[in-house]
Amino acid sequence: MKAIMATKYGPPDVLEMRKVEKPAPKHDEVLIRVHASTVTSGDVWIRSSTYAPWFWVFGRIMYGLFKPRKKIPGNELAGEVESIGMDVKRFKKGDQVYGIIWKTSFGGANAEYICLPEKNVAIKPVNMTYEEAAAVPIGGLTALVLLRKAKIQSGQKVLIYGASGSVGTFAVQLAKYFGAEVTGVCSTANIELVESLGADKVIDYTQEDFTKNGQACDIIFDAVRKTSYSRCKNSLKKQGVYVTVDWPLLTALWTSIASSRKVVFGIASRIEDLDLLRDLIEAGKLRTIIDRSYPLEQIAEAHRYVEKGHKKGNVVINV
Repeated sequence: MKAIMATKYGPPDVLEMRKVEKPAPKHDEVLIRVHASTVTSGDVWIRSSTYAPWFWVFGRIMYGLFKPRKKIPGNELAGEVESIGMDVKRFKKGDQVYGIIWKTSFGGANAEYICLPEKNVAIKPVNMTYEEAAAVPIGGLTALVLLRKAKIQSGQKVLIYGASGSVGTFAVQLAKYFGAEVTGVCSTANIELVESLGADKVIDYTQEDFTKNGQACDIIFDAVRKTSYSRCKNSLKKQGVYVTVDWPLLTALWTSIASSRKVVFGIASRIEDLDLLRDLIEAGKLRTIIDRSYPLEQIAEAHRYVEKGHKKGNVVINV
């Protein structure tokens, strides 16, 4: 089968199309013919090994000391079940599915086929294309889990910083689903997009600093790792919660110790949450934003685009 390989750290040109052996499912796995996957900011950081200086050693230990431990990138996908292991109960050949690879390294989705444990896969929303569904798991699950950890409630004021990105676009929609009053923060070019997602108010960060407008929020959600608790703390209500996708434990632990308010970080989830996201999608309450699509052969170009840091929603790879 064809697969993208990264045998060393470096610029997008280290990504190569290669022929590799097609995998066979283990007893608890499904073999999926991948129709679409994605390129995320996480893929870019691992491929380039461009971590914060203090995290560099930890990153290399986690992802591979001298080269990526897992060579095939991609951690979310949508496709069709081609075969199943003997113990698989929830799926059959021909099922249209989407899923996520819970890895601290490349997951292997930028390839024609992948084997995943049954617990990592769910039936694809019927009203989504493979492209749209492939872009749901990471952004959708991250937003859902973090809003739950923040104990979001109807009527609360929630600010999403980075509202036009992959996590941010889902966070805006999910916060509205939970009944919150939502303010999105984004650039001028993305105001209409964020408004279309249901945000009650949109702040253009190039024109206004939300930390200086005197408004207090119940939840501030940093969806792009571009703000901090110290900057946002005066914009939180007394019992307000700061949420961040900046998952490295030491950063979050230090922030929690240094603050008197609750700080929510990280991601952990269950596959049942993919079923919930599918239900919301099929009910018309959630949609995917796709910025650009690339064929598998042009994945280096996709990495170059994501690396610029200005994508709207998601960048999808057609396999």
